[in-house]
Amino acid sequence: MKFGSLLCALAALLLFSVCRVDGQKRTDVYAIVNARIVTVAGPPIEKGTVVVRDGLIESVTADGAAAKIPADARVIDGAGLTVYPGFIDALTNLALPAPQPAPVPQRGQTAPPPTGPVSNSNYPTGLQPEVSAAEQLKGGDAQFETVRANGFTTALTVPRDGIFNGRSALIDLAGDAVSDFVVKTPVAEHFTFRTGPFGVYPSSLMGTFAAFRQMLLDAKRLAEWRKLYAANPKGLKRPDADRSLEALFPVVDGTLPVVFNANTEREIVRVLDLVKEFRLNAMIAGGQEAWKVAARLKEQNVAVLLSLNFPRRTAAASPDADPEDLETLRFRAETPKCAARLAQAGVRFAFQSGGLANPADFFANAAKTTENGLSTEAALRAMTLDTARLFGVDNVTGSIEAGKIANLTVVRGDIFAKERTITHVFVDGRLFEPKEKPKTPTAPNSNAPAVANVGGNYSITVEIPGQSVGGTLALTQQGALLTGTLTTDHTGSAPIRDGKVTSDGFSFAATVDFGGSQIELDVTGKVAGDRISGTIATPQGAIPFSGTKNP
Repeated sequence: MKFGSLLCALAALLLFSVCRVDGQKRTDVYAIVNARIVTVAGPPIEKGTVVVRDGLIESVTADGAAAKIPADARVIDGAGLTVYPGFIDALTNLALPAPQPAPVPQRGQTAPPPTGPVSNSNYPTGLQPEVSAAEQLKGGDAQFETVRANGFTTALTVPRDGIFNGRSALIDLAGDAVSDFVVKTPVAEHFTFRTGPFGVYPSSLMGTFAAFRQMLLDAKRLAEWRKLYAANPKGLKRPDADRSLEALFPVVDGTLPVVFNANTEREIVRVLDLVKEFRLNAMIAGGQEAWKVAARLKEQNVAVLLSLNFPRRTAAASPDADPEDLETLRFRAETPKCAARLAQAGVRFAFQSGGLANPADFFANAAKTTENGLSTEAALRAMTLDTARLFGVDNVTGSIEAGKIANLTVVRGDIFAKERTITHVFVDGRLFEPKEKPKTPTAPNSNAPAVANVGGNYSITVEIPGQSVGGTLALTQQGALLTGTLTTDHTGSAPIRDGKVTSDGFSFAATVDFGGSQIELDVTGKVAGDRISGTIATPQGAIPFSGTKNP
């Protein structure tokens, strides 16, 4: 080989082995040395080395000083660091576009035509189980930055709307193209006990139960009809082509799990009755009161995707405030104990964020489960290997083992400690180093922090589980003081009180009327350009909202 050709070959080799990601050079081979490695699949390695190559874990060895480090690896000194499997959020809406709420007609008006993709289903919007998260996913690596910086590498994502929310997809949190980050699809069918849009069947929860039961019966009948027709079509009418019922074939035969959104004991008992009636392969999502029926969950082998969005007091106590009732106090005290009680009963479970606005709260609330009786080992499995097992991907992810996907989270400190720092995150072998949080700016010639500019009128969407609710938020700002009104399609208009503006956002309280009851809300949010987002805390947990500023 000529000398010039040799140089070209060496240059090509370098180009393939070194590339640029997020403006920084990276190689496809890494070695994290001298680190504590929590494999989850086995006992922790107090001092070891993890080698990552081409998106996979190449080796995991004890004694980092003696481990063989590949010559082409970028070495990361893990002294003082702990390597965990990448954390999995067991239920999200990540990478799915936010739906636009349909206008709500006034009394006497006809219902507006449903929005969204056109379907040839024989069933109305909301009763279309063929809806697929994988077909709605949007590309773009930047959308994962915040959750990834908090240590998450993987998430189950499911469409927001509908009685049948549709089929979920398991995704890794890196990649600009959808094909880059889909790990498995479909994972499960998802169902929420709610009513249809205004003027569309079913308009009551009784109708929802009836519709679900009838669709399962029709799916079983159509599947049997198809088998008979395939065996001998003579004398038989040709079976219908019904994509909605066809989507339920794997549900009725038990090959595809169905996840029911249910939190209260009554809701969960209803689900378990349906599961028993149709012999479904089922899971519960939410499950705040699942501990009350733990024995039955174990008996029917129903797992729980347990929400870590714990209920909390929505406003500070004041001398004039009515005392909270005993039931509310008990509910708030018992919810963090649910995980330990499920574990004691032998019920399988995984942790999910439940709409938490701040991903860091996921780990803070997971720590609360360990303070309330759950072992740290079980808590770790509930956001790594046990989650992967529930979704049928434990052979490729969920633990630190050679040959598995290189999803790793590197932490300075314990993941359950208040003082912890995510230093490195690997997703499919790609290295991300979370940026340090910027210091809070201060106003010139003042010791007080500068306040954000949040005033204006905003159109917002509130993401109630299984449903998107439209509304408006009118904010009037005077320095650090905030006044205005919160309006939603379900609660009407309410004035805000105790409004405050901080350096990076705002907070206020409000009392709204919902179904004849007065509900206390505690709202926190941020404004970035013309975008607004945040969380509305209710006695039953927090729900996210987002929107845009009106011109």
